[in-house]
Amino acid sequence: MNIYNRRANYDYEILETLEAGLVLKGYEVKSIKSSKISLKGSYVTIKDNEAYLINAHISPYQPPNMPKNYDPMRSRKLLLHKNQIKSLIGKLKQKGLTLVPIKIYTKRGIIKLEFGVGRGKREVDKREKIKQRETKRKIERAMRGKL
Repeated sequence: MNIYNRRANYDYEILETLEAGLVLKGYEVKSIKSSKISLKGSYVTIKDNEAYLINAHISPYQPPNMPKNYDPMRSRKLLLHKNQIKSLIGKLKQKGLTLVPIKIYTKRGIIKLEFGVGRGKREVDKREKIKQRETKRKIERAMRGKL
């Protein structure tokens, strides 16, 4: 079970990746294991020397049995070592860097979040990458035609 944030590599140049555990409730774990989570528009932030996953949407596992006050968009705490958080704080002070969730997966039954330190891509960079991809496809098609 891997849930990817497809926009992460498109919108950001990922410089470094880290892995963290998540503080979740039992019904959220069941929802994630059945792939009812969306990382679209989510990000990681650091408040009071603690890291949080913000704007990740975890749909209810069994809607009739969910608590009345359940918020699918609530912020969830990330489990990181203090030295990791301190290094992230230092990196975030650099201009233009942000923490982007890349994927959620299970590792030996435990749900983990992979996130990266990323720098936002400019529109010119995105267009350049699309052009390179298209020329590569044209070359491959031409090579297949000759064989």
